[in-house]
Amino acid sequence: MSGVGGLVDFNAFAQREGLGRQLARDFGHLKTGKQVVYPMHTQIQLLIDAAMVGAQRVFDFEWLANDPLFEHLAGGAVPSVDALYDDLRRFGPDEREQLEAVVADHGLRLLRERRPERVTVDIDTTVMPLFGHQEGALPGSNPRYHGRPSYHPILARIAETDTVLGARLRSGDTSLGEADVEDVEQWLDRTREAAGRDAIITVRIDAGGDCAALLAAIDNRKALFVVKAKQTPNLLGAVMQMTRWHTVDSDADGVPSRQAAELDFQREDWPPGRYRVIAIRTNERDSGRQVCLWEGLDLSVQFYVTNDVDRDIDDLARVYDDRAGIEPLIAELKNGFGIGKVSTSSFGANEAAFLIKLLAYNLMRRWVAAEIPAIAAWRSSWIRRAAILFPARLLRSGGRWMLRRAHRPMLN
Repeated sequence: MSGVGGLVDFNAFAQREGLGRQLARDFGHLKTGKQVVYPMHTQIQLLIDAAMVGAQRVFDFEWLANDPLFEHLAGGAVPSVDALYDDLRRFGPDEREQLEAVVADHGLRLLRERRPERVTVDIDTTVMPLFGHQEGALPGSNPRYHGRPSYHPILARIAETDTVLGARLRSGDTSLGEADVEDVEQWLDRTREAAGRDAIITVRIDAGGDCAALLAAIDNRKALFVVKAKQTPNLLGAVMQMTRWHTVDSDADGVPSRQAAELDFQREDWPPGRYRVIAIRTNERDSGRQVCLWEGLDLSVQFYVTNDVDRDIDDLARVYDDRAGIEPLIAELKNGFGIGKVSTSSFGANEAAFLIKLLAYNLMRRWVAAEIPAIAAWRSSWIRRAAILFPARLLRSGGRWMLRRAHRPMLN
């Protein structure tokens, strides 16, 4: 009796899509020779299967090895955790770079199929606090984890498909800024290739993206951006002098509840006249930092910088808010795929495991979009519960393997 009856359907999809051949081509050289029992591409597929059923660390294979169906899909024998630890350490810088490209390839497949007119690239960082002495685990600047050893990965998401198009695992003392220009340019080039030459690409980043080099890189790639502006003293001074506000919405008493204004403001390192700065003051926000500057007005203000010169200023602010999906995605990846948990002391091995989990997430999104579209919008925890974690009995009759699966009421 197995508890992962849906894993067969996922593996069938992966086989049709040529995942095994792709992994063998890109990573087969890591383990060669006649004495190899577990080739590298099958080990990666095994780690993907483990992530699909909810395993978050390599040590979880201790309980997965007792599942007959998981064991059967592993080739009849689940390798020891020591072998998996060793295989993760085989990934060098070039192999990790290629693995990140494989993650992006599967994250962009849905975009290539759909070719929407507008594409939103959502970029953010997150903190992974660690307990131990892992390589690269350093204290960072996040006040919530002051003095805590951590990793500080950066991820990019396609909002229209809710898939990951790029990611890097970084040491804890890094931050979003000029050092990420090369990665952001690479991610935008990938998006342009997948979406087509005529697609309108908009990049959304929080205040960490208010960096002149980063904004210039996006602008040079012919993409638009809407970035939360850092609330510096000169910016706050500029908004205090603003007297012409456009009222977007009012309450039942006719008192403005949302107002917008375009500020005559630019930073010293911006190209003259290239970017617009937008201020939105409202009493509708119930989360995030509340900055109230006007006495007698219960309105908090938010600032945005953009290179979009055509759209209405309030529409641009709503683009930022409406496409705010990277934060929930990071939470989903941490809770459902365990990207915040590491299994080794090696930074390279931990980055490889991190990327394999992201690859599993993208494959899950592709699988349900193709095979079970009714649940394509669900969070991964519910997809896993409905389509993977249900009882099945593995039988052998007449020299053939058979699988009898339980009824799945959540899909009916």
